[in-house]
Amino acid sequence: MKTRYLHIFQRFVPESAALYCHQLYEKYGFEFQIKKSRQTKLGDYRFDPVSKKNIITINNDLNPYGFLITYLHEVAHLITHNQFKSSVKPHGIEWKNHFKILAAPVLNNLVFPDLLLRKLAAYLKSPKASSCSDPQLYAVLKQYDAPDDTLLLKDLKAGDVFEFKDNTFTYLELRRTRVLCQQHQDDRKYLITKIASVKKIDT
Repeated sequence: MKTRYLHIFQRFVPESAALYCHQLYEKYGFEFQIKKSRQTKLGDYRFDPVSKKNIITINNDLNPYGFLITYLHEVAHLITHNQFKSSVKPHGIEWKNHFKILAAPVLNNLVFPDLLLRKLAAYLKSPKASSCSDPQLYAVLKQYDAPDDTLLLKDLKAGDVFEFKDNTFTYLELRRTRVLCQQHQDDRKYLITKIASVKKIDT
Protein backbone atom coordinates (compact mmCIF):
# COMPACT_ATOMS: atom_id res chain seq x y z
CA MET A 1 0.00 0.00 0.00
CA LYS A 2 1.21 3.49 -0.81
CA THR A 3 1.80 5.52 2.34
CA ARG A 4 2.13 9.06 1.04
CA TYR A 5 0.60 11.44 3.61
CA LEU A 6 0.05 8.64 6.16
CA HIS A 7 2.59 10.30 8.47
CA ILE A 8 0.66 13.57 8.15
CA PHE A 9 -2.59 11.97 9.21
CA GLN A 10 -0.79 10.27 12.10
CA ARG A 11 0.31 13.71 13.23
CA PHE A 12 -2.97 15.59 12.82
CA VAL A 13 -5.82 13.16 13.58
CA PRO A 14 -6.42 10.63 16.38
CA GLU A 15 -4.15 7.62 15.88
CA SER A 16 -6.97 5.14 15.36
CA ALA A 17 -8.39 7.23 12.48
CA ALA A 18 -5.14 7.91 10.61
CA LEU A 19 -5.21 4.85 8.36
CA TYR A 20 -8.85 5.44 7.43
CA CYS A 21 -8.10 9.05 6.47
CA HIS A 22 -5.20 7.88 4.36
CA GLN A 23 -7.37 5.26 2.65
CA LEU A 24 -9.83 8.00 1.65
CA TYR A 25 -6.95 10.03 0.23
CA GLU A 26 -5.77 7.03 -1.80
CA LYS A 27 -9.29 6.18 -2.98
CA TYR A 28 -10.28 9.64 -4.21
CA GLY A 29 -6.89 10.88 -5.39
CA PHE A 30 -7.08 14.55 -4.44
CA GLU A 31 -4.38 17.11 -3.78
CA PHE A 32 -4.08 17.56 -0.01
CA GLN A 33 -2.71 20.76 1.55
CA ILE A 34 -2.17 21.82 5.16
CA LYS A 35 -2.68 25.58 5.58
CA LYS A 36 -1.91 28.15 8.25
CA SER A 37 -4.84 29.27 10.39
CA ARG A 38 -7.53 31.09 8.41
CA GLN A 39 -10.14 33.22 10.17
CA THR A 40 -12.89 32.53 7.65
CA LYS A 41 -12.62 28.76 7.26
CA LEU A 42 -11.36 25.57 8.91
CA GLY A 43 -10.85 23.84 5.58
CA ASP A 44 -12.17 23.80 2.05
CA TYR A 45 -12.69 21.75 -1.08
CA ARG A 46 -12.44 23.04 -4.62
CA PHE A 47 -12.15 21.65 -8.13
CA ASP A 48 -9.53 23.33 -10.31
CA PRO A 49 -10.93 23.36 -13.87
CA VAL A 50 -7.50 24.10 -15.35
CA SER A 51 -5.55 21.24 -13.78
CA LYS A 52 -8.67 19.05 -13.43
CA LYS A 53 -7.63 18.36 -9.83
CA ASN A 54 -9.68 18.03 -6.68
CA ILE A 55 -8.03 20.04 -3.89
CA ILE A 56 -8.69 19.78 -0.16
CA THR A 57 -7.08 22.10 2.39
CA ILE A 58 -7.26 21.93 6.20
CA ASN A 59 -5.98 24.43 8.79
CA ASN A 60 -2.92 23.28 10.72
CA ASP A 61 -4.07 24.68 14.08
CA LEU A 62 -7.09 22.40 14.58
CA ASN A 63 -7.05 19.90 17.41
CA PRO A 64 -7.01 16.23 16.26
CA TYR A 65 -10.77 15.80 16.58
CA GLY A 66 -11.56 19.04 14.78
CA PHE A 67 -9.08 18.18 12.04
CA LEU A 68 -10.71 14.77 11.51
CA ILE A 69 -14.24 16.18 11.37
CA THR A 70 -13.19 18.94 8.96
CA TYR A 71 -11.33 16.47 6.76
CA LEU A 72 -14.37 14.20 6.42
CA HIS A 73 -16.55 17.27 5.80
CA GLU A 74 -14.37 18.27 2.84
CA VAL A 75 -14.05 14.74 1.42
CA ALA A 76 -17.86 14.63 1.44
CA HIS A 77 -17.83 17.77 -0.72
CA LEU A 78 -15.45 16.09 -3.16
CA ILE A 79 -17.64 12.99 -3.48
CA THR A 80 -20.75 15.15 -3.92
CA HIS A 81 -19.03 17.20 -6.63
CA ASN A 82 -17.85 14.08 -8.44
CA GLN A 83 -21.38 12.73 -8.44
CA PHE A 84 -23.49 15.85 -9.04
CA LYS A 85 -21.07 18.60 -10.17
CA SER A 86 -22.75 21.94 -9.39
CA SER A 87 -26.35 20.75 -9.77
CA VAL A 88 -26.99 20.46 -6.00
CA LYS A 89 -26.62 22.77 -3.00
CA PRO A 90 -23.16 22.77 -1.33
CA HIS A 91 -24.60 21.58 1.99
CA GLY A 92 -27.73 19.91 0.70
CA ILE A 93 -29.07 16.45 1.42
CA GLU A 94 -26.57 14.83 -0.95
CA TRP A 95 -23.58 16.24 0.93
CA LYS A 96 -25.18 15.42 4.30
CA ASN A 97 -25.65 11.79 3.28
CA HIS A 98 -22.05 11.45 2.10
CA PHE A 99 -20.76 13.10 5.29
CA LYS A 100 -22.75 10.66 7.45
CA ILE A 101 -21.43 7.68 5.49
CA LEU A 102 -17.83 8.89 5.74
CA ALA A 103 -18.13 9.54 9.48
CA ALA A 104 -19.69 6.17 10.34
CA PRO A 105 -16.40 4.16 10.50
CA VAL A 106 -14.87 6.56 13.06
CA LEU A 107 -17.98 7.23 15.13
CA ASN A 108 -16.83 5.15 18.09
CA ASN A 109 -14.98 5.32 21.42
CA LEU A 110 -11.70 4.24 19.86
CA VAL A 111 -11.55 7.61 18.11
CA PHE A 112 -13.62 10.11 20.12
CA PRO A 113 -14.05 10.68 23.88
CA ASP A 114 -17.55 9.85 25.19
CA LEU A 115 -18.96 13.38 25.46
CA LEU A 116 -17.61 14.47 22.09
CA LEU A 117 -18.87 11.26 20.51
CA ARG A 118 -22.40 11.95 21.73
CA LYS A 119 -22.37 15.55 20.50
CA LEU A 120 -20.94 14.52 17.14
CA ALA A 121 -23.54 11.77 16.70
CA ALA A 122 -26.30 14.32 17.40
CA TYR A 123 -24.74 16.82 14.97
CA LEU A 124 -24.52 14.20 12.20
CA LYS A 125 -28.27 13.63 12.26
CA SER A 126 -28.46 16.85 10.23
CA PRO A 127 -24.95 18.30 9.75
CA LYS A 128 -24.55 22.00 9.08
CA ALA A 129 -22.10 23.95 6.92
CA SER A 130 -19.51 23.96 9.73
CA SER A 131 -18.99 22.28 13.08
CA CYS A 132 -18.79 25.84 14.43
CA SER A 133 -22.47 26.25 13.47
CA ASP A 134 -23.47 23.75 16.15
CA PRO A 135 -22.94 25.47 19.54
CA GLN A 136 -22.92 22.27 21.59
CA LEU A 137 -20.47 20.43 19.34
CA TYR A 138 -18.26 23.52 19.01
CA ALA A 139 -18.12 24.02 22.79
CA VAL A 140 -16.99 20.43 23.37
CA LEU A 141 -14.46 20.56 20.52
CA LYS A 142 -12.94 23.73 21.99
CA GLN A 143 -12.15 21.85 25.19
CA TYR A 144 -9.49 19.94 23.26
CA ASP A 145 -7.78 23.01 21.82
CA ALA A 146 -4.26 23.58 23.07
CA PRO A 147 -3.50 27.00 24.62
CA ASP A 148 -1.09 29.10 22.60
CA ASP A 149 1.94 28.13 24.69
CA THR A 150 1.31 24.38 24.64
CA LEU A 151 2.22 21.50 22.36
CA LEU A 152 0.90 18.02 21.85
CA LEU A 153 2.87 15.43 23.80
CA LYS A 154 3.65 13.54 20.59
CA ASP A 155 5.61 16.58 19.34
CA LEU A 156 8.18 16.17 22.14
CA LYS A 157 11.05 13.68 22.28
CA ALA A 158 12.67 11.42 24.85
CA GLY A 159 14.26 13.43 27.66
CA ASP A 160 12.05 16.49 27.23
CA VAL A 161 10.53 17.92 30.41
CA PHE A 162 6.95 19.20 30.39
CA GLU A 163 4.00 20.29 32.50
CA PHE A 164 0.71 18.40 32.40
CA LYS A 165 -2.23 18.96 34.77
CA ASP A 166 -0.08 20.99 37.19
CA ASN A 167 2.59 18.27 37.43
CA THR A 168 6.07 18.06 35.91
CA PHE A 169 7.10 15.03 33.86
CA THR A 170 9.98 13.72 31.77
CA TYR A 171 9.16 12.07 28.44
CA LEU A 172 10.60 8.53 28.45
CA GLU A 173 9.34 6.61 25.43
CA LEU A 174 6.47 6.33 22.96
CA ARG A 175 4.28 3.25 23.30
CA ARG A 176 1.89 3.26 20.37
CA THR A 177 -0.86 5.75 21.27
CA ARG A 178 0.54 6.73 24.68
CA VAL A 179 3.82 8.00 26.07
CA LEU A 180 5.58 6.58 29.12
CA CYS A 181 6.47 9.52 31.36
CA GLN A 182 8.05 9.94 34.79
CA GLN A 183 6.53 12.37 37.26
CA HIS A 184 9.12 14.50 39.06
CA GLN A 185 7.26 14.79 42.35
CA ASP A 186 7.32 11.09 43.24
CA ASP A 187 9.29 9.44 40.39
CA ARG A 188 6.27 7.32 39.47
CA LYS A 189 5.76 6.42 35.82
CA TYR A 190 2.56 7.10 33.91
CA LEU A 191 1.19 6.44 30.43
CA ILE A 192 -0.27 9.63 28.96
CA THR A 193 -2.13 9.88 25.65
CA LYS A 194 0.18 11.26 22.99
CA ILE A 195 -2.36 13.91 21.94
CA ALA A 196 -2.45 15.46 25.41
CA SER A 197 -1.79 19.21 25.46
CA VAL A 198 1.39 19.91 27.43
CA LYS A 199 3.73 22.82 28.11
CA LYS A 200 7.38 22.15 27.40
CA ILE A 201 9.87 23.28 30.05
CA ASP A 202 13.31 24.37 28.95
CA THR A 203 16.02 22.79 31.10
